Amino acid sequence: MNQIMEELFQRYPALLSCREEILRMEEEWRAVFARGGKLLICGNGGSAADAIHISGELLKGFLKKRPLPEEKKEAMKALSPALSRDLLGKLQEGLPAIPLAEGSALLSAFANDVDPELVYAQGVNALGREGDLLLAISTSGNAKNCLAALLTAKGLGLRTAALTGKGGGKLKEYADVTVCVPESETFKVQELHLPVYHALCASAEAAFFGE
Repeated sequence: MNQIMEELFQRYPALLSCREEILRMEEEWRAVFARGGKLLICGNGGSAADAIHISGELLKGFLKKRPLPEEKKEAMKALSPALSRDLLGKLQEGLPAIPLAEGSALLSAFANDVDPELVYAQGVNALGREGDLLLAISTSGNAKNCLAALLTAKGLGLRTAALTGKGGGKLKEYADVTVCVPESETFKVQELHLPVYHALCASAEAAFFGE
C-alpha cells in the first residue's frame, strides 16, 4: 500500500471498514489509464458535482504540474509550427475523465424525448468503449439512472465501479468493485466520498507522472 493510501486511512480511520475495496478501486483506476482507456463518471446532485470535481483533478495537474515531455512538445510543434514554446510550456498532461452530468444538451434532450432514467445510459452508449471504466456515484447506491448506466456499461464491455454509502444498494449487486463508505445520511456519505476520490486521483497521478 502506497503512502497516499496509508495517509488516507490514518486521517479517516472510518474508511478502514472499506479498505480493501478502496485499494481495488485504486487498481481499477490505474489499469484503465494504463491501457489507454478513459473514466466515465455519473451521479446526481452533489454526486454530479463530485463527478465534475474528479474530472477536474484528473484532466490537469492535481498535486503536480505535469509538464509535457520534451519529445511530445517537439512532435506537436512539428505538426503545428505556429505553436509557441510558451504555450507548450504551460500545457499539462492529463488523464481522460468525462463527467456525464456535464452534457446538458444530451441530458435534457434525451430526458424530454425518450426517458429521463436513461440519460446516463445513453451517454455511456455513445462514449463508452471496451476497456473504459464507468464510475457511478450514488449515496444510496440506488439511483436508477446510475444503475441503467452501469448495466449499459457492462453490456458494452466496460469495467464498472461504484462509490456509495453503507450497504451499497443496487449498484453493489452489479459493479465490478464498490466502495461503500460507512455512513447512511447523504451529507455524511458525501463527506467521506471526497477524501476517497482525492486519494484515488492523487494515486493515479503519482503512478503516471511520478511520486
